[in-house]
Amino acid sequence: MRAEATKRVALVFSLFDADGNGVLQAEDFALMADRVVEAAPAADESARDAMRAAFRQYWTTLLTELDADHDGEISFAEYTACVLSPARFDATIDAFAQALAALGDPDGDGLIERPAFVALMTAIGFEHGNIEALFDAFGPSDEDRIQVATWAEGIKEYYAPDKAGIPGDHLVAGATV
Repeated sequence: MRAEATKRVALVFSLFDADGNGVLQAEDFALMADRVVEAAPAADESARDAMRAAFRQYWTTLLTELDADHDGEISFAEYTACVLSPARFDATIDAFAQALAALGDPDGDGLIERPAFVALMTAIGFEHGNIEALFDAFGPSDEDRIQVATWAEGIKEYYAPDKAGIPGDHLVAGATV
């Protein structure tokens, strides 16, 4: 497992721990889903529902795969063991990536405009400068848009334990985790 991957997931863990108590709980994912959906006012209800479902699936996968003591909480060590294990988490990340990228494309043209991308990533909790660096790393068009597929693939890459030097690394640049 690469150090870059560990830093990426440490950052996501800290962002998903919405109440800051050091563990992930169902309430954290419900709160995060609400924040992200609210950041996409132009999205249709099916895209919003898909995003909420993806957050529920994310939580359910963690709970099913990791909560051996059935306390309803996931520690950082437990989280890292699951999300950096492709066999255990790829389907969940794929659903999450597709839902988030689709939420950023309310007109369905296959393109995500910078303001929508920034709004969604800010709702998750990433730093503004890092969000901008990530968008630029995805190679936006002259109209300042990126492909939905590019973002979805970038999300999946973010969780790959063997990847380094990927666009997602921009999210942890300068971040303290």
